[in-house]
Amino acid sequence: MAQKKFTLEYIIRSSPSILFEFVDQPSNMAQWFSDYCDSQGDIFIFGWNGSFQRARQLESVEDEWVKYHWEDSPKDQYFSFRVYKSEISNETILEVTDFADAKDIKEQTFLWDKQIDDLKRAIGA
Repeated sequence: MAQKKFTLEYIIRSSPSILFEFVDQPSNMAQWFSDYCDSQGDIFIFGWNGSFQRARQLESVEDEWVKYHWEDSPKDQYFSFRVYKSEISNETILEVTDFADAKDIKEQTFLWDKQIDDLKRAIGA
């Protein structure tokens, strides 16, 4: 079954530059995204409960955008974080893009919601 791209938006009470450090820096990602995170160049190693998964950081535009590709995923799939200020409300927005089977998007959204709650706690937002 083909995976579908989906995008989620979260309001984060943080400056864009601080928020960006939490989606781009291994030590910060280990505080909310995974139990363990380290990088070797553009390869990030994420760990959960003793199992590990590798992702390549494909793109990074400081304070704006970072894009990762799981090494075991199809080439055209990725997950990314975009950080921007809402022109209307001036709030900092984190936009998450990911891929999942259509039937799993609701469950994946729930997982992202939980992880973003952890991110807000880590940032102190």
